[in-house]
Amino acid sequence: MERPALSELSKKLSYEFNNQDLLDEALRHSSFVNELAGTQLRDNERLEFLGDAVLNLVIGHLLIHRFPELKEGDLSRMRSNLVNESQVASIARSLDLGSFVLLGRGEFLTNGREKNSILANTFEAVIASVYLDGGYDAAFGIIEKSFLSHFVSDGKPAVNYDYKTKIQELLQTGQGAKPVYNVIDETGPDHEKVFKVVLSVNTIHTEGCGKSKKLAEQDAARKALDLLMNKK
Repeated sequence: MERPALSELSKKLSYEFNNQDLLDEALRHSSFVNELAGTQLRDNERLEFLGDAVLNLVIGHLLIHRFPELKEGDLSRMRSNLVNESQVASIARSLDLGSFVLLGRGEFLTNGREKNSILANTFEAVIASVYLDGGYDAAFGIIEKSFLSHFVSDGKPAVNYDYKTKIQELLQTGQGAKPVYNVIDETGPDHEKVFKVVLSVNTIHTEGCGKSKKLAEQDAARKALDLLMNKK
């Protein structure tokens, strides 16, 4: 599949880059660069590192401003759930970010464009590229626009995205069935493992993935919750 023009991504972000090389770097997965031995190209991992910090700072800024009555513990939980891998990947999908990522052949053939880890990391790298290109305000605007609907509902904190708790609460009002989580796969090196978990409850079976068992369980719970809510 041919990658769309980067101008299309700029339109989706509502941001025009002064230095397009930053955006190019943000979209290069390490698997792509590793297959181009001898080049001076850099993958997006350094930008991902910076983008993670910028994302956490901006989300913290937004939460402090919008919910002045909340204590540190509540704010920390909200921020943690807002910037978890599953949520960030969902926002990346809304931007069709996967179609712009440059992947190595192995990742491409294993549907890397749809992997939560790749999508979330790429979004963070893109945020860093905007931050370096246009400063804090530019990054702030994009993050605020992307996340606003995820943590505000009628002026109150929205669901804090602890899907495991939410699905348990929903089931307790029904037949009392308990979800069962089983790890079915672990891939990747120790510093970048990806876990796959299957959730089973009643007739529903969903699969989640993440950089930890906890994140994979949350991803599976999110999918199961969607299915349960659609049945109502």
